[in-house]
Amino acid sequence: MSTDVIVLAAGKGTRMYSDLPKVLHTLAGKPMLSHVLDAAVAIDADNIYLVTGFQSAQIRAYFDQHPIDAQLNWVEQTEQLGTGHAVMQAAPAIDDDKTVLVLYGDVPLITPGSLQQLQQQAEATGIAVLTLVTDSPEGLGRIIRDQAGEITAIVEEKDASAQQKLITEINTGIMAFNAGRLKHWLKSLTTANAQGEYYLTDTVALACADGYKVASLQTHDNNEVQGINNRLQLADLERDYQIRQARQLALQGVTVRDPARLDIRGPLLIGRDVCLDANIIMEGSNRLGDRVTIGPNVTLIDSDIGDDCVILANSHLEGANLSSGCKIGPFARLRPGTELGNNVRIGNFVETKKSLIGPDSKVNHLSYIGDASVGENVNIGAGTITCNYDGVNKHKTTINAGVFVGSNTALVAPVSIGRGATVGAGSVITSDVPDNALAIGRGKQKNISGWKRPVKK
Repeated sequence: MSTDVIVLAAGKGTRMYSDLPKVLHTLAGKPMLSHVLDAAVAIDADNIYLVTGFQSAQIRAYFDQHPIDAQLNWVEQTEQLGTGHAVMQAAPAIDDDKTVLVLYGDVPLITPGSLQQLQQQAEATGIAVLTLVTDSPEGLGRIIRDQAGEITAIVEEKDASAQQKLITEINTGIMAFNAGRLKHWLKSLTTANAQGEYYLTDTVALACADGYKVASLQTHDNNEVQGINNRLQLADLERDYQIRQARQLALQGVTVRDPARLDIRGPLLIGRDVCLDANIIMEGSNRLGDRVTIGPNVTLIDSDIGDDCVILANSHLEGANLSSGCKIGPFARLRPGTELGNNVRIGNFVETKKSLIGPDSKVNHLSYIGDASVGENVNIGAGTITCNYDGVNKHKTTINAGVFVGSNTALVAPVSIGRGATVGAGSVITSDVPDNALAIGRGKQKNISGWKRPVKK
């Protein structure tokens, strides 16, 4: 099959009430237009023509920064004169012997499977239409069939008779053509209709007049062909998409406590016997190893979680890499550059950033570990802070294997704590500590007898 794809994305999207182009509003963590382009890439389209108009510079800027796995051919529709007019802008660049699919940038859940079937039908007949039977056809073009059940026309609702408005089979807008025939029919389109536009759907009647049979593929999935015109529709489609992902994970052996409260906004690799609690959000690219347990209200962003790890409630991990057997949280924050060895424990209200923490080490409570290298079997007490920032530059703290750091300690970087050393609680450490030494950096305690508290005047 030799196929080109035209994606129409020139509309204003006024009902989104946004300064952002409609097709750049996100669904499952990426613009709805990206979902459509991914479907085009999945069917191995030779060329993708993206027709833009309103805010085209913003759309182009986005894809310059986030390129897809195919060459985009940019086409601008300076006047929005209907779907037929939009296709006219791209059609001349397409070879006559190609099959051409017409998609929409605001119909994000179209599947490659449906596109491949439509593609095959158009190769056989010259023209094919994707349709849907719905209980709510209002506002949509109706599929007109003859007594033999063959499609003879598509009538937009504003042009439909009262009888035609009773038809429940609607046009989804997604069509496929032989490119040479499409160009021929486009030349015959007129604006003699209620909206004064060039309707792409009028090609159906033109094809019938030329003796062509119009093939049709009927989808039974309303959301696959749902166009998004406002934020409520976007939210509804987001939830449908997320529930589908959750159900698929469950069918693959993942324990999903509540499919309605799981959000996966990017690629996910997941192992065996994983358990996901409620209100988990996964953004970017994440990997979960075997037997991972994620508690409620956890956010994972671009993180790699090793086998047998447990992430407890209300923890936030971004750009973190965990080896096997780690236990995190509750209420822990692991920032980008955090790398944990096997069996590391990061407890409640601990924040880490750009730090390597070695196997079997513990940071259990109320601490900040930033720009640090921590060896194996280190115990860092509650309230410990690596003072890594001098107001201008960041500095490194090195804590070697076997160190015990007492509670409420400030390690003023750059500083190194030697192997097996102990730091007394309440210390401020500003100089390197030798191996196996005890470091205490406290002000001398002074007790005043007979001291009286002040009283309110």
